[in-house]
Amino acid sequence: MRYLLLLCLLFLCFSCSPNDDDSGNNQIGNIDNTGDNDPPNDDPDPVDDPDSQNAYELLFVGNSLTLTNDLPQLVKDRAEQLGITIGVTTEANPGFGLEDHWNSGIIQGQINSGFYDYVIIQQGPSSQPYGRATLIGYGELIKELCDGVNTELAYFMVWPSLEYYYTFPGVILNYSDAAEMNNAILCPVGSHWKAYIENTEDYSYYGPDGFHPSLLGSQVAAQIIVSSLGLQ
Repeated sequence: MRYLLLLCLLFLCFSCSPNDDDSGNNQIGNIDNTGDNDPPNDDPDPVDDPDSQNAYELLFVGNSLTLTNDLPQLVKDRAEQLGITIGVTTEANPGFGLEDHWNSGIIQGQINSGFYDYVIIQQGPSSQPYGRATLIGYGELIKELCDGVNTELAYFMVWPSLEYYYTFPGVILNYSDAAEMNNAILCPVGSHWKAYIENTEDYSYYGPDGFHPSLLGSQVAAQIIVSSLGLQ
């Protein structure tokens, strides 16, 4: 009888011992993946995002003349060639004027954030009375926002299509007046285009459609914008 009891006890002991093949699965199943029980992180804070170390932050507000060839990126590239690190943000939609941007309500929040050092605005050629009025009037509203957060406003002077090349003087006049009346920086890209074309009879700044810029035209625009802003 004692011998039988001893055999039973031995059997029970062996049947309760852990199985090596299942132990790994049991351990995995018991891991707490929520992180709630993780030990405190004593590592130093991570390095800040490089964008936060930019010397300047630029907001571009415009339309397809800004979007074509990604002008903001070309401005960033040009600045980097000069050893200046900048960040760029683009708020541009095809066919938009300053009135459209204002009515959409997006740029107000962007500017009021105080994040940007410069706001660069453009719309169509604006050689006609209505274009002039919106260029000046909505530029004034944007300027008021910029002044409230110590941000500089700049006008990116554009150009007319080849079809309406004869309106070039009106484009130059209205962008120049808008910048002067609103105490803003003028980036005279259009003036440079006109002078270059008339001196060389080379229209290569224009793209195939005779209005939007070629890559060369956008690169020239980027150089003028960086120079006009006085980035250093």
